[in-house]
Amino acid sequence: MRLHLFSRSLLAALLLTAWAGSSSAQTGRVGGTVKDEAGEPIRGAIVTAEFLDINIASVAATTDDKGRFSMVGLQFGEWAFKALAPGFKGQATNMNVRTGGVNRPLAFALEKTFVPPSALGTLEPKDLQAALAAADGFYNNQRWDEAIAAYRTILAQAPSLSVINLQIAAAYRNKKEFNSAIGAYTELLKADPSNDKAKVGIAMANLEKGDLDTAEQTLETAAQAPGAAREVFNDLGDVKLAKSKTDEAVKAYQRAAQADPTWGKPSFALGGIAMNKGDRDAARKYFQAVLDVDPLSPEAVLATTMLQQLDR
Repeated sequence: MRLHLFSRSLLAALLLTAWAGSSSAQTGRVGGTVKDEAGEPIRGAIVTAEFLDINIASVAATTDDKGRFSMVGLQFGEWAFKALAPGFKGQATNMNVRTGGVNRPLAFALEKTFVPPSALGTLEPKDLQAALAAADGFYNNQRWDEAIAAYRTILAQAPSLSVINLQIAAAYRNKKEFNSAIGAYTELLKADPSNDKAKVGIAMANLEKGDLDTAEQTLETAAQAPGAAREVFNDLGDVKLAKSKTDEAVKAYQRAAQADPTWGKPSFALGGIAMNKGDRDAARKYFQAVLDVDPLSPEAVLATTMLQQLDR
């Protein structure tokens, strides 16, 4: 059986289909605690979560009197979690969220430091949680303008939650108002200059509005920063591929795989490029690598299909 060329558009369609097919039915729950160094619970701490596989997802929760928090409806894949509280240094960790099973609890132990008491605003934890839930409800129902207004209201009352700009930017991208999305990402970078999600978001917004050169330049700059995130290299590969710079795309995907050897997405993209070149052996190697390092990912499902085609 003759294999069709594995184009970038086909790759994107397959990945989006796989994610969409699992997103509504497969979600996970993550909980844990936020305490100080002495083991005392911190009430009203804010825990944020950013989905690393797709640039538009973030979630936030607050802790109760016992320092406990819980998040539901998280998509399958890797998330970056961060705990924040007035008077304490923030703490971050990543975790692969699984669905249909138990995710390990997260335990944050925050170190005391000086933070202005008003850093998290005047909202009570219960009110903040309700406001976040309402804003997320607008977003999930694609009521973009109402979601943006709700998120901006929260930011005005709790300025330290600058990560909410990711959701604001995502809503603007869904509205195809790309310059406004870039503005929201830029606001986040003012508060958190090293935030790779915002840098990638700016590049992807430029890509979506057809400005490939600016998208490429943005990611090239981000990729030169020490400790650049895997998404920077992977999305740089996507842009290079869109510009038909295949060799440079390969190098970018390889750097993404090196940045996180347990991530299957760049290996899957490399397999697609190998198929386009007619290199069946290399394609087979890359698709098998996806199964070896990231067997529960959407890419692993697709890699299995491609391996079956290669073996025919």
